Amino acid sequence: MPESPPRIYPAEGGLLGAELRQTPEDFQVTELLPFTASGSGAHHWLVVEKRGLNTQDVANRLARCAGVAVRDVGFAGLKDRHAITRQSFTVPAMPGPDPDWASLEDGSLHFQQISRHDRKLRRGVLRGNHFRLVLRATTGARSLWDARLQSLMKEGFPNYFGAQRFGHRNLQEAARLLSGQPMRIDRHRRGLLWSAARSALFNLVLAERVRQANWAQILPGEIVQLAGSHSIFLAADDDLSDLQARATDWDLHPTGPLPGRGGLAPTAAAIALENSALSAGPIIAGAGDGLRWAQRLAEQGLDAARRPLRARPETLTSDWQDAQTLVLSFFLPAGVFATSCVEGLFGQEMAGVRRLDTGVD
Repeated sequence: MPESPPRIYPAEGGLLGAELRQTPEDFQVTELLPFTASGSGAHHWLVVEKRGLNTQDVANRLARCAGVAVRDVGFAGLKDRHAITRQSFTVPAMPGPDPDWASLEDGSLHFQQISRHDRKLRRGVLRGNHFRLVLRATTGARSLWDARLQSLMKEGFPNYFGAQRFGHRNLQEAARLLSGQPMRIDRHRRGLLWSAARSALFNLVLAERVRQANWAQILPGEIVQLAGSHSIFLAADDDLSDLQARATDWDLHPTGPLPGRGGLAPTAAAIALENSALSAGPIIAGAGDGLRWAQRLAEQGLDAARRPLRARPETLTSDWQDAQTLVLSFFLPAGVFATSCVEGLFGQEMAGVRRLDTGVD
């Protein structure tokens, strides 16, 4: 049984191929925050480059060095160990001399910046991530690679939630919760399951819009989101032509549902398409269709929200190192999955890119 609904893409699959991440250097992620260190305050500010370590490994080392509880170490997101990653941490400053941070440096950990900040860095406070990916043993015509890369920059890609959002059997457990089966799980785990369920429903709607080739179009009754903000509004019939022109310019986006209670709801063709996609069949065998899931999520008190149906990489560059080695460099905002960007390039799901999404949100 699949762990999540299938992700389909507008580009034809099977025409391009490559091997991903043979070494940590092939996958590099640099975290970008919406602010910089204040330079003073009650917390040490540490920008760390690491390899072979995940975020929690680094947090543990920093806590031991500073003599503080690991829960007091702040960071914005989790980063994978199978990569070279750069991210910021905060550590409470204790009375006495500063910790000997240099003693932690080795081949797996290096401090790029040591400063001070006035508050703990919180989870999710993230502008986005910059990626550097090396694709090796590439196959496919160079002209097709160039065309696909141009398409990514101009048209973007379907903004699916990546496979990592669904974890291992998250949807199966979510189905049990939604069916009313008693489960002894903590609040954090319950939140993860609700998130997986909502993400699956969004992906179902987006996949149907890709099938219908209208995932970048403003439909009658569409809920539209302004680019770079969370501001949404209902598209008026009289404004569809103007709104589509603005969508073409990436000034605004069509959206899909993150089901819950309340919120602004689509109408007309947009709601008809969403309801049809959600009612097409069970997400998990025997667990009811998507409409039933949406109803149960609303009953749990989750607030409804909307998510753009598309995204595109910013500052995308490509560099052929040799005839079969391509280096891609790009930025994605927080919440956008690198899986979807890379799969959009290849036109199909790719199991080998799942780890690209560690630390997305």
